[in-house]
Amino acid sequence: MTPTGNCRPACYGLAMRRSHTASLLALTAVTLAACAKDAGTYPSLARRPAERVSGTAPVVSPAPEATPMPPPPELLDRLDRLVAEARSADARFRQNSPRTRALVSAASNAAIASESWAVATVALADLESQRSQAMIALADLDALYAAATVAGSDSSAVARAREQVIAMVGEEDAVLSELKSQLAS
Repeated sequence: MTPTGNCRPACYGLAMRRSHTASLLALTAVTLAACAKDAGTYPSLARRPAERVSGTAPVVSPAPEATPMPPPPELLDRLDRLVAEARSADARFRQNSPRTRALVSAASNAAIASESWAVATVALADLESQRSQAMIALADLDALYAAATVAGSDSSAVARAREQVIAMVGEEDAVLSELKSQLAS
């Protein structure tokens, strides 16, 4: 009897657990017996004659490398324009760099949000804007370089123009980094 006075049915006791265990063992034995059939009906895992390699393949000479097409004149004109845009932006950057350098130097010990700090920050932002004009030209050159490479055409002219602009932007990045660290201190 349970504490509430009800009787538990016999199926919830030890007899039920034994019944389940016996059923499970019988089912396992039957299943394993089905797997132990005649071993002679299984295929052999040895190599069959069709799986053996025989014969020779004819030797094929490699295809000649395709010589890339020279860049079209329109592309060369566009490259010249993009490099000229980057040079123009770099010239403006170099022209405004001494003024910005002086303003940042004057604001290096000033409090944040003071007049000299704000003027130096605006001058630095103008310098970054001029750098971004060179970055736009570099992005266009990157797109042209990727397109020429994917198309399999001669990308050396694009690569040369791209390297020139990368050098300009790298120098501008160094100046901006120096000025930002000077303004932050």
